[in-house]
Amino acid sequence: MFLFLVVAMVVVVAAVTLAVVGSDSGGVLPDAAPDHLVDPLPATRPVGRADIEALRLPLAVRGYRMSDVDEVLGRVGAELAERDARIAELEVALAGLQADAIGGLDLYKRTGEEPSS
Repeated sequence: MFLFLVVAMVVVVAAVTLAVVGSDSGGVLPDAAPDHLVDPLPATRPVGRADIEALRLPLAVRGYRMSDVDEVLGRVGAELAERDARIAELEVALAGLQADAIGGLDLYKRTGEEPSS
C-alpha cells in the first residue's frame, strides 16, 4: 500500500511538472496579464448611476487595486463637483429671475400703470 502511494505521488508530481514546464510554447508558462479596469467610466459623456452600478473593479492581493479605485473616485468626485457648480449657477440665475419678477410686479402695482410693449 505504501509503495502504491509513493508511485501515485511521483506520477502526480511528474504530470504537474510536465504540464507546467513542458509544452509547445517554449517550456514555460506565459506571464499572466495583470488585472486592470476592464470597463472604465465613459470618457465622452457624464457618468451616470448605471455606470457606477455596472462598474467592477479588479481585485488585487489585498482587496482592490488602489490606482484603479483612486482613478474612479477622482473621476466621480470631479463630475460631482462640476454638477454642484452647475446647480449653484442655475440656482443663482433662478433667484435673480424670481427677484426681477417679484420686483417688476411690485413696481407695476405701486404706479398703477401697466408695462408698455
